[in-house]
Amino acid sequence: MSVNRIASRYAKSLIDLALERKELDTITKDVEQFQAATQNRDFRNVLRSPIINTDKKQAIVNAIFEDKIGEVMHAFLRIVLNKGREEYLPQIADAYMRQYKQLQNIATVKLRTAQPVTPVLLEQVRAELAASGAVAPNVEIETSVEPDLIGGYVLEFGDNLYDASVAHQLDELRKEFNDTSYQRAY
Repeated sequence: MSVNRIASRYAKSLIDLALERKELDTITKDVEQFQAATQNRDFRNVLRSPIINTDKKQAIVNAIFEDKIGEVMHAFLRIVLNKGREEYLPQIADAYMRQYKQLQNIATVKLRTAQPVTPVLLEQVRAELAASGAVAPNVEIETSVEPDLIGGYVLEFGDNLYDASVAHQLDELRKEFNDTSYQRAY
């Protein structure tokens, strides 16, 4: 079975449990904390290691998240560890967050700019996107700064990419001038 299918199924079961127990917000915060912990390379390697036994991994997870996550999340992690699926936990957390956002109608938009974006401009972008109807009404914007863009911005949402960067415009001009149909008249 593929990693995506495994992660999706475990994430769906956790969301269903959260909805059933009316603890969606609490469990989502727990998943976010776990997801942040999986950014640590050493922790990911512990989860993937075939040398470390399940009991030791359970003890490590308990030590890291002892008072930081709720009992439901602890029980979920125990189940995943006992099933031998711990190496998929980072993907399960990612799948959970995708499913949660879909359930809550939250659209994730990536905004890349050459300079840091001000909060005022960020709110304008959020309002424009919500008003356009191109994305779900709730917009979550992930920003990143890429000086190579020179100026302007690149906006990604869903399967759409809108590139209004100076670097892209210069690249288009370069292509236009290098076009083979252009004949020099000298």
